[in-house]
Amino acid sequence: MKGNAKNVREVALELLETIEKSQSYSNLLLNNQIKKNQINPKDVGLLTELVYGTLQRKMTLDYFLKGFIKNDKKLESWVLQLLRLTVYQMVYLDRIPDRAAIFEAVEISKKRGHKGTAGLVNGVLRSIQRTGLPDVGTIEDPIERLSVSTSHPVWLVKRWVGQFGYDRAQEMCELNLTAPLQTARVNVTKTTREECIKRLEEEGYLVEPSPIIPEAIKCLKGNLANSQLFKDGHLTIQDESSMLTAYAMGIKSKEEILDACAAPGGKSTHIAERLGNTGRVISLDLHEHKVKLIDMNASRLGLSNIQTMQLDSRKATEHFENETFDRILLDAPCSGLGVMRRKPDMKYTKREEDLDRLQTIQLSLLEATAPLLKHGGILVYSTCTVDKAENNEVVEAFLANHPQFEGDLSFKKRMPEAIQPLIEGFNLQILPQDFGSDGFYIACLRKKVE
Repeated sequence: MKGNAKNVREVALELLETIEKSQSYSNLLLNNQIKKNQINPKDVGLLTELVYGTLQRKMTLDYFLKGFIKNDKKLESWVLQLLRLTVYQMVYLDRIPDRAAIFEAVEISKKRGHKGTAGLVNGVLRSIQRTGLPDVGTIEDPIERLSVSTSHPVWLVKRWVGQFGYDRAQEMCELNLTAPLQTARVNVTKTTREECIKRLEEEGYLVEPSPIIPEAIKCLKGNLANSQLFKDGHLTIQDESSMLTAYAMGIKSKEEILDACAAPGGKSTHIAERLGNTGRVISLDLHEHKVKLIDMNASRLGLSNIQTMQLDSRKATEHFENETFDRILLDAPCSGLGVMRRKPDMKYTKREEDLDRLQTIQLSLLEATAPLLKHGGILVYSTCTVDKAENNEVVEAFLANHPQFEGDLSFKKRMPEAIQPLIEGFNLQILPQDFGSDGFYIACLRKKVE
C-alpha cells in the first residue's frame, strides 16, 4: 500500500512541476497522467485532491513556508513543489498523518536529490510540525489578507472588491477553493430526466435532479462520462450556467440559428435538442480539431440538424448573407474567471491587461456577427467570466454604436424560475456562489423590426 501511495505523490509532484513550467491546464494533464501511469482507481481521488488542492492553495502554502525557508531563490523548483504538496497534506488533509506525509516527502527527496536535499526537506517540515504555522489573520490589509487566505492574486481581489463589494468577493474567492460538482444535460429528444436518473442509479451512480434546470442532473458520485447513458447519447456533460444560454435564445422549431464560437459543442447540441431536431444550427469554430469535437458530440447524441464549419466568426459575413439567422449565440472567448474551480492554475497565469485585450476581440466578434441576424431576431452574448470589462462594458459599447439593437426585456420570462431574481433588465450575471455553478454572464439583445 505504501508503495502505491508513494507513487501517487510522485505523480502529483511531476504534475505540479509540469503545470508550473509549461502553464499547461491541470485538468487535461491530470487525465493524461492517470492513464499513462495506470493509477489504481482507488488512488485517483487522492491524486486529484493532491494536485488540485496544492494548486488551489499555492499562495497560502507559500505564505506558510516563507518563514521556514532561508533562501527560496536557491531552492530547486521541484523541492518547493514537494514542500507545498506536503504542507498541503499536513494542513488540509485530516486523514493523512503528518508523520506519513513527512516520511514520504523525505523518501522522494532522497530519490530525486541528494542527502542535503533530504535533510533540508526534513528540517523544514519538522520545524513546521514543531512550531506551527503563521496566522493569516494577522495580515492587516483586508485585500492582502483575502488574497493570501484564498490564494487569489491581489490585483484580482482588488478588482472583484471594486465590482461586487468585499463580502461578495470574499464569498467568490472562498468558493473557488472548493471542488465543483459534475452536472449533465439530459437529451430530451431521446429520453426523460426521470428515466436517466433511474438508469444511472442502476449503473451505480449517485445523482439528483438539478433544482435550476429542468433537463439537468447533478452527479454526487462517479464520472458520468464513463456511463453507458453518456455513450448512448442520452447525456451531455455541461455546467448548469452554460445551459441557460439556450433558454435565453427563446428558440422556436425550424429556426436557422448561428452558434458563432461553438466548440466543444455543448451549447450547439442543446440548441439542436430544443429545436426538436428541426431547423438548423450552424456551428463555427476557428480550429479544425475543435470542429471535429462538435461533430462527434452531435453524432453521439443523434442530432442531424447541426452543420459545422471551420471559420473565424469575424469573417462570417464573407460566408453568409446578411439577415440569414433567426437567432445568434456568441459565446465569446474570455478570461474564464468564472471557471477557476475547474482550472485552479488559471489564477496565477492571468494578467489584468489580458482583460482589455479580450474586450477588443469580444467587441469585434459582436460587430462581425450582428449583420447576420434577421430583424426581430435575438442575439445572445455570453461568457464564462465574472468581470464587468468583458461583460456589461462590452455590451454597452456595442449598443452605443448599434442603434438598431436594443436590450431584450422579455428575456426574464423565458428563463427558469430560480434564475429570474438574478436578472437585471437584459443582463444576467451568475457568480459561482449563487448556485454552486460556474460564474457566467448572459446578455440578451434584439434587432429592432424596421
